[in-house]
Amino acid sequence: MKGLYVKTPLLESLELSEILKAKVYLKMEAVQPSGSFKNRGIGYLCDHYAEKEGAKVFVSASGGNAGLAVAHSGRMLGVRVKVVMPITSPKVMAEKILREGAEVIIEGDDISGAEVLAKKLAKKPGHFFISPFDHPLIWKGHSSLVYEIQEDGVKPNAIVIAVGGAGLFCGVTQGLHEIGWNDVTVITSQTEGAAAFAKSIEAGKLITLDKIDTVATSLGAKTVTPKALELAKVHPVLPYIVSDRQAVNALLHFADDHRILVEPACGAPLALVYDRLIDPKKYRTIVIVVCGGCGVSLSLLEKWTKFFDI
Repeated sequence: MKGLYVKTPLLESLELSEILKAKVYLKMEAVQPSGSFKNRGIGYLCDHYAEKEGAKVFVSASGGNAGLAVAHSGRMLGVRVKVVMPITSPKVMAEKILREGAEVIIEGDDISGAEVLAKKLAKKPGHFFISPFDHPLIWKGHSSLVYEIQEDGVKPNAIVIAVGGAGLFCGVTQGLHEIGWNDVTVITSQTEGAAAFAKSIEAGKLITLDKIDTVATSLGAKTVTPKALELAKVHPVLPYIVSDRQAVNALLHFADDHRILVEPACGAPLALVYDRLIDPKKYRTIVIVVCGGCGVSLSLLEKWTKFFDI
């Protein structure tokens, strides 16, 4: 697994602690090799397919961080990678995936269309489909994040994460159960146009969104993995929904406070602190997973600032 993901720093944030009047730590997944937590779970799955099943080609359907993580894993493992990206994917993400040595195929109006072709390609001998979030080994890889928090000597009252397809949620929750931290609440955050998880929790069943309508494109899963609802029934979960404006405002403040750029998907959990939505009396020690993401740049920050009049 060397080079597929790294142990990331757990840093106390004096700025966020002062805002919330609680002790706030940052789990800095933004410094993973491809820029997001995706390296953990996707790296774990890719390593399994390469070492245990002799994979010759990894196939991914992604317009962003998942595809980049697969591309990085393939380069490190010496396995070819094909990433099918929908036509709406940012050009900058395609360039980053190509830089990792992967083949990029443009197909489909959205991720669903790209996935149809990716799964078709994965039927070829030696080809393996790498889901962005829906596989037990991906969840196992993400659980390493919890073990690192434990190793650093911090037991929080809550871990705050962004949720898209809920792969990170599954990994974090499973990790908490594995180390006996069943009382640590998982606080989730999504933007209004991509709130499949929060709406599923409210309904008590899987909800499929008609469309994704958010600047936080990395949260763009129309439905979450069924495993997420299963785990939410046996672990304390507190779901939040924030606006795109709140997410962008948070990432702008975070850049000022911590000199690190993150994308709007990461702004969603940060907004819970900047907007003081978490009860500091109930959650005295908090870890925020700074999930990172490569869908951000100075020019995009300027564009979002103007659009939301921040």
